[in-house]
Amino acid sequence: MATQEFKSDIEIARAAEMRPIIALAEDKLGLTAAQLEPFGHYKAKVSLEVLAERQDTAAGKLILVTAMTPTPAGEGKTTTTVGLGDALSRLGKRAMICLREPSLGPCFGMKGGAAGGGYAQVVPMEDINLHFTGDFHAIGAAHNLLSAMIDNHVYWGNGLDIDTRRITWRRVVDMNDRALREITVGQGGVANGFVREGGYDITVASEVMAILCLADGLQDLKTRLGNIVIGQTRDRKPVTARDIGAHGAMAALLKDAVKPNLVQTLEHTPALIHGGPFANIAHGCNSVLATKTAMKLADYVVTEAGFGADLGAEKFLNIKCRKAGLKPAAAVVVATVRALKMHGGVAREALGAEDVAAVAKGGKNLARHIENVQSFGIPAVVAINRFTADSEAEIAAVREICADLDAPVVLAEHWARGGAGAEDLGKAVLAVIEARPSAFKLLYDDDASLWDKAETIVKRIYRGRGIVADKKVRSQFAALQEAGYGHYPVCIAKTQYSFSTDPGLKGAPVDHVVPVREIRLASGAEFVVVICGEIMTMPGLPRRPAAEDITVDEAGFIDGLF
Repeated sequence: MATQEFKSDIEIARAAEMRPIIALAEDKLGLTAAQLEPFGHYKAKVSLEVLAERQDTAAGKLILVTAMTPTPAGEGKTTTTVGLGDALSRLGKRAMICLREPSLGPCFGMKGGAAGGGYAQVVPMEDINLHFTGDFHAIGAAHNLLSAMIDNHVYWGNGLDIDTRRITWRRVVDMNDRALREITVGQGGVANGFVREGGYDITVASEVMAILCLADGLQDLKTRLGNIVIGQTRDRKPVTARDIGAHGAMAALLKDAVKPNLVQTLEHTPALIHGGPFANIAHGCNSVLATKTAMKLADYVVTEAGFGADLGAEKFLNIKCRKAGLKPAAAVVVATVRALKMHGGVAREALGAEDVAAVAKGGKNLARHIENVQSFGIPAVVAINRFTADSEAEIAAVREICADLDAPVVLAEHWARGGAGAEDLGKAVLAVIEARPSAFKLLYDDDASLWDKAETIVKRIYRGRGIVADKKVRSQFAALQEAGYGHYPVCIAKTQYSFSTDPGLKGAPVDHVVPVREIRLASGAEFVVVICGEIMTMPGLPRRPAAEDITVDEAGFIDGLF
């Protein structure tokens, strides 16, 4: 494998010669300066009018990048998305990339930065990972404004007769902080309100985040915010943000955050980075507005969905595509030799040694993800994201795994070579789009019950026997069904590290059951969150968080993000 002199991701990003964002937008997208709101020289918000003005323009082809079940080592799905976008540009296609914004939680936790890697990055990397254009802060402020107004309403007489025991709206912060999972608010006497139990979720699990990513404009955003159910009255009637009178001010806080953010790759391919719900505790996709805008500005749009195809891709297809009317033309399933070896039983510290048998054993996990993607009627291409330790025998084993799965397999070297290293992948994707028109279909119908929707995902995607729940949770399913929410899709929150709810169960388990611990109604986002196993909507920091290695020097340069 041809490689360049080794440089860290941050060194590569700092050496990049970025084009001024307005010039790039004019040259590559046909946008004018008046249609952009610059944040410095290399970032800009794109006006919502751009999408409105192009309603009669033919939409480009949408390509989804997903992956096999991830491992703690990371599989490079975002890197592959960037590399493929650059490759399509090199092949003479008008291409764009759509990604999620990174959360500060994992940046300072165990993951570090999330803007691609090597020579397949979006830039300015430091800005994207830290604050960016302030979208997440606006989402957190809007969410917590509603929280404050709920408690304020109760304090000033509780005219809506809210049952404080049944307030379901929590608070959020964009940080991993396990100490805030369960809290008590209103302490310190009657001047501070009524004492009640509460808690925090991470911002990327906020319903406001989900709403921003599913809204098709500012007015739709405002309507959805008003539809948020925050709890119940004493006679069990739902109370909404509209009842509290908070949705207008929340929308005002989000009026700029709802606009997609334009940046570029190292090779100057335009990229829209907007929104960032996690896929293990939310629906794991960038915003509908960013995706639709990109599809009106480019002929090929490459996007990604979080974690493996059982989580991110399933939700991308069953929630985002259902709500937005999107029909992907193809999917790329990212695989790595080291992930296959881990799913074949190899410990992380032993991944550097060749183990063809473990690759073959772990191949069952990859095969299931390919089959799952194809079950939606979408043609799939497998991208082997190559690492320097991969042997030729191990790569050959990956090709053999896929030989009978009707999915072309391509070796990709974009981390080391940028778009040039993914040109074969680009050619394969273009060929499969041309040869196999997508016959996209959803996994379940709107009129299926909420319970049946969850069981369908478990049986057909996870290959489990079904879901189990105690009487209280079953009653929640029934109550939501009876209240008129049965037509909503379900968003299953579970561990990303296994098809089951046991993160230690690798490979491709079958006949497991999925325990449902809790149900949360997201009436503004218009889906029902089904929380399974021990998944947390507020993650904690690891024993040695990445934050310990992140600092800033006297010149203002940030070290340790990668």
